Amino acid sequence: MNQLPDDLRQVRLERSRAQQALGRYGESVAARHLVDDGFVVLERNWRCHDGEIDIVAQDGDVLVICEVKTRSNLNHGSPFEAITQRKLHRLERLGFAWIRVRGMRPKSMRIDIVSIVRPSHGRTIIEHVRGLS
Repeated sequence: MNQLPDDLRQVRLERSRAQQALGRYGESVAARHLVDDGFVVLERNWRCHDGEIDIVAQDGDVLVICEVKTRSNLNHGSPFEAITQRKLHRLERLGFAWIRVRGMRPKSMRIDIVSIVRPSHGRTIIEHVRGLS
């Protein structure tokens, strides 16, 4: 059986924990950004059997399904580059699932992406793109 050496397993575990912490940080920054822009955050990290929505918010009478992408640097590209057409379709399906489960009837729904780059030095960079489809 092919098993990883303990030290390599430990490195991977620590990297995974660091990535999870960075993701939680990014989602908190994104939620605060949305609230500062006048959105109402309805739910965070909603899960169903098809996946997860990072943030469900309301912008006036529009339901917003918000995907948050966080990076510590741009070595692997912009956070926006991680959003594919397939991902957008999945987010749309998840949005309709959330509407069904919560029994809401919003006038409309849109998909927003919030990109967070938190470099080791300097200020966190927040970019918000509204209405991807």
